[in-house]
Amino acid sequence: MSAPSSAPFKLRSKNPDEIIAGSLLAKAYLSIRQYSERLCGPLEIEDYGLQAMASTSPAKWHLAHTTWFFETFLLKPYAPGYQPFHPEYEYLFNSYYNGVGNQYPRDQRGLLSRPTVAEVYRYRRYVDEALCELLDALPSRSADEIATRLELGCHHEQQHQELFHTDLKYCWFQNPLYPAYSDVPLPKSAPVAPLTWQSIDGQLQQIGHDSENGFCFDNELPRHQQYVEGFRIADRLVSNGEFLAFMEDGGYGRSDLWLADGWAALAAGSVNSHALAPLYWLQRDGQWFEYTLHGLVELDPNRPACHLSAYEADAFARWNDCRLPTEFEWEVSATRGDTKSEYQSPEEPALLHPQFGVQSAQKANVAGSLWQWTSSAYSPYPRFKAADGALGEYNGKFMANQLVLRGGSVATSPGHYRHSYRNFFYPQDQWQFTGVRLAQDL
Repeated sequence: MSAPSSAPFKLRSKNPDEIIAGSLLAKAYLSIRQYSERLCGPLEIEDYGLQAMASTSPAKWHLAHTTWFFETFLLKPYAPGYQPFHPEYEYLFNSYYNGVGNQYPRDQRGLLSRPTVAEVYRYRRYVDEALCELLDALPSRSADEIATRLELGCHHEQQHQELFHTDLKYCWFQNPLYPAYSDVPLPKSAPVAPLTWQSIDGQLQQIGHDSENGFCFDNELPRHQQYVEGFRIADRLVSNGEFLAFMEDGGYGRSDLWLADGWAALAAGSVNSHALAPLYWLQRDGQWFEYTLHGLVELDPNRPACHLSAYEADAFARWNDCRLPTEFEWEVSATRGDTKSEYQSPEEPALLHPQFGVQSAQKANVAGSLWQWTSSAYSPYPRFKAADGALGEYNGKFMANQLVLRGGSVATSPGHYRHSYRNFFYPQDQWQFTGVRLAQDL
């Protein structure tokens, strides 16, 4: 499966006053759109409508919603005489933009047997054709606004490419056949290296994205100064074997290790329904197995532990006399040059399960393998201001009751990740590709 280019596009050429030609914007746009459809290649028609819980969405809905985004925020305001594909799609495929209008209930997206999958693909073709026509005759007075929104829309679609994998995996896990998305076998893991630590002295640090250097979401801005106390951070993620040791030591039964909400979630039985274990772990005849997008496999102690909630991550850290890093500590350590991103190149077989370096466990990847929980609440940076209008709802209104994750994952699309990227989820969430990196005070 080929991947999109390493970055969708840049807004301007080397001449800061010259907008890149619309034909180049269209080419970059179509590469992202086509990649979403190639991801659906292994699906059967029955797979497109699955929704196992409210937090997940069917593959068909992802394809339609990303199309709705371009139609709503580009074609309707900027394409003269544009006629929407269907008048009800604005309601059906609006995710959460109250400034646009009402939304079809999120937990009922799996009930939408109509429009059919074929009709959703026709919708995509209709919007793609109209958008390429708009770019071909790029109006000079609004060219910068169109290019800016187009870039946001492409990165938005890449977010949904990641959600496609995480949502499908959760839905297929409900099936006792444990379907495999990929027939590429997972390579055998080398023995994981012992943890070592990177120490960083306390000092004033620059945090956030350099807005002059490529795309970022608004929640990565503005770049600002943050004093970070001295700390040390592990050079790799926590392994399955290490998390299994926590389990065998009664980690799920010790209230002293758990935050109150996490302990209440355990008591309510809202962890993995198969066992007190990470999501997708299950036990058969005393043997642990793990469900992956490559099928059900024996649990490998030398792979990173994944699909952990923040509560599980925090409890494990306490068991190790450690803690979770703050998002500022994570970013500082990543930008020091010691944090290696091990994303696969487009030519490599797609591995949709995290693992440490196959050739050498000494070079353990800490970026590009799993999103890593931090202890930082998802809140605005100093002087943050959401954009005006409906697009201002993209990130800002979710800045409450969630935690920040850093690092990217095996499901993150190529070119989409950067060290300043602030992902965010509720602490009980497990279905994302989430793991643990330990920290300590210096």
